[in-house]
Amino acid sequence: MKKKTLARTLATVLLAGAAGGAAGFDLRPDGIAVQGSLGTHDTWMAGAAVMWDWDWEVLRRKAELTAHTELFVNHWRADGVAGGRDSFTQMGVLPTLRFNLSQGRSPWYLEIGVGASWMDRRFETDERSFSTRFNFYDVLGAGYVFGERRQNELGLRFIHVSNAGIKKPNPGQDFLQLRYLARF
Repeated sequence: MKKKTLARTLATVLLAGAAGGAAGFDLRPDGIAVQGSLGTHDTWMAGAAVMWDWDWEVLRRKAELTAHTELFVNHWRADGVAGGRDSFTQMGVLPTLRFNLSQGRSPWYLEIGVGASWMDRRFETDERSFSTRFNFYDVLGAGYVFGERRQNELGLRFIHVSNAGIKKPNPGQDFLQLRYLARF
């Protein structure tokens, strides 16, 4: 299978998975997030996300499993190839699995997600260069839910952005993200 065909197939599977989980809800979002990230190689990222809960949950002995889908837009800033600072815009979709501890009674949660993103142009600095504008957006995080109705969340995420070896070079970019989400 050609690399472009593989990339399109993977993107289709990811988007179909996100849409499939989203099929049981209306179009009104369940929350909105603001997020700021510090990345390796003097890169930072700030953005916003809109979140929809899936109509799905599994109760396990030690955790309640839930899922949601996020649509996000991020703005990246990094050292430019010709000096100065350069800007990049990233848009994406992120299906996420959440582990709500103590069967959902604890305010603490863990989450993992693998999504797809598209940048307005290839990310390129003096130190690194992405070979594609399409990249995967992998998240591993933990957070705390608070508020009278559990309507606020504060989370910390490790994010890895790369094309998963679809095309070389594939240096990837890592971020540590602080995130606030308000639920409606």
